[in-house]
Amino acid sequence: MIKTYLRERLSWLGMFLFGQILLLLIAYLDHSIPFQSVLYIVFLSTILFIIFLIIRYHKETAFMKRLNDWETSLDVSGFADAASPFEKIIEAALVNQTEQLHQTASRQQIALEQEKDELLSWIHEVKTPLTAMHLMIGRLDNDRAKASITFEWLRIHHLLDQQLHQLRLPSIDNDLYIEKVQIEDLLYAEIKSLQSWCIQKGMGFDVLLDATQVLSDAKWLAFILRQLLTNAVKYSNNFSPDIIVRSFTDQEHTVLEVTDFGRGIDAKDLPRIFDKGFTSTTWHQDSAATGMGLYLARKAADTLHIQITVHSEVGVGTTFTLAFPQPNELVRITGM
Repeated sequence: MIKTYLRERLSWLGMFLFGQILLLLIAYLDHSIPFQSVLYIVFLSTILFIIFLIIRYHKETAFMKRLNDWETSLDVSGFADAASPFEKIIEAALVNQTEQLHQTASRQQIALEQEKDELLSWIHEVKTPLTAMHLMIGRLDNDRAKASITFEWLRIHHLLDQQLHQLRLPSIDNDLYIEKVQIEDLLYAEIKSLQSWCIQKGMGFDVLLDATQVLSDAKWLAFILRQLLTNAVKYSNNFSPDIIVRSFTDQEHTVLEVTDFGRGIDAKDLPRIFDKGFTSTTWHQDSAATGMGLYLARKAADTLHIQITVHSEVGVGTTFTLAFPQPNELVRITGM
């Protein structure tokens, strides 16, 4: 700040030095003026000027220091004690601009909430005809047409489900209810919803549950499992070996693994698969992928303090692992 202040006052310093040098030069050239007396005056005035400069430095830079340390929280209360007229002008400009930003942010927040509410309402309205469509599909006699239509219905259903949970994710903390959840019940409910797709691909699930109960939120855990199971089916080849889902206790943590034997994930893609919008560099032409499922699953898992990891080899398969927190690690979630 000292260097900045000196650069700001460089013209004043130059003017003062020029005056002092000019005074000495005149005394040197004009012998009628005692040079030593002038030198003494220059010395005293320089001392006084340095003291004045130090005092003014602390007074003039206090406002600028607060401005430099100002956080981007749109709080201008720290500038209320502006001293000089110039500082008051800056303060007034900051207050006016901040007030305009507050108003703009408020309007945008209201518009965003309205848009979110409208989209949520639209999703719920669309789910009603989808449910009716599913009932009508069940009454079809043509098995081949029934399987094809069910598959497309399932895709729409999952896309709407992703969108719904994406809208709810910012307020997930207000939606959590931590309880003892039966893994088996959630798994079989999600597997049942994928039944027609699995039949179409000629594959199934092999469920091995040594640990059957965890502390978590049933709704969001079901959403996480839905993303993992859907990906396992989607990226498995027709008539691949059954997808293995197993749970066990490892070092006091309950672990759930979902293993498929599909096309796998390239090593260079593994660090990015949980990034928003990332699909694949190897299968970039896959237009059906949205790049949102694993991103949303990771966000939800982080909130639930579930560690989600992945191991994969191209052409061999992929294993997603969920490591659930211990009960004492859920204190921050439950507020107990």
